[in-house]
Amino acid sequence: MSDTGTYLYAVARDEVPACPPGVADADVRTIVRGGLVAYVSSVPMERFAEEPLRRSLEDMDWLAGTARAHHRVVDAVAAATPTAPVRLVTVYDGDEQVSDLLERRADDFAEVLEQVTGRREWGVKAFADPTSEERPDERPSCEKPGKPGTAYLQRRRANLRGREQNRRQALARAEHIHAALATVAVASRRHRPQDPRLSGRADWMLLNGAYLVDEGRVAEFATMAGQLGGGGVEVTVTGPWAPYSFTVMETR
Repeated sequence: MSDTGTYLYAVARDEVPACPPGVADADVRTIVRGGLVAYVSSVPMERFAEEPLRRSLEDMDWLAGTARAHHRVVDAVAAATPTAPVRLVTVYDGDEQVSDLLERRADDFAEVLEQVTGRREWGVKAFADPTSEERPDERPSCEKPGKPGTAYLQRRRANLRGREQNRRQALARAEHIHAALATVAVASRRHRPQDPRLSGRADWMLLNGAYLVDEGRVAEFATMAGQLGGGGVEVTVTGPWAPYSFTVMETR
């Protein structure tokens, strides 16, 4: 086995003049075949072969640094030309395998690149304050006194019913927001809500959506997203991003 492997970031149609350093601070280069351009760098197999990579992926600091470098390269390419990102830590034994991939999956890459041309990905998240579901019901009870604890259990059941109703209403609101934004986007995806440790917010994340939007409709999309907030729901828009949600495909 060679001491180095070929790390693949993305596939595009055009060569970008300059890319930032990639994973392991390696220089990024290109492999060109059949009208497609693969952006790659060389990485040490002592860290990126199957077994050591499995251990590396358990190192959160290493994983975070690798992800930042990967996204930095992809974002630089996507800012200049239609781009199909590949999954994080996609490593081949050598350049020849990547060249073969470009030939073998040429039609698939062409279809993906056609889909994203003139479009960018935007992220939309909707949040609600969870404390509104947990506020105790302090309304006076009209029930006659009963056994000890009965009044508490009645209030508890009422609170649970209220929280469940709030939850159903919030989920319906998320469906409405997503459906409305999807009418402006070319394609849309709903991702799982993020853990508060990742989102950095204690609020309940109702929606974690991705939307592929024509460049000419971005203002319309942003305006609609802003109008869908309110009533205890905050809507945030981020982007533009490289179109990860709509282009990443299996490359093996």
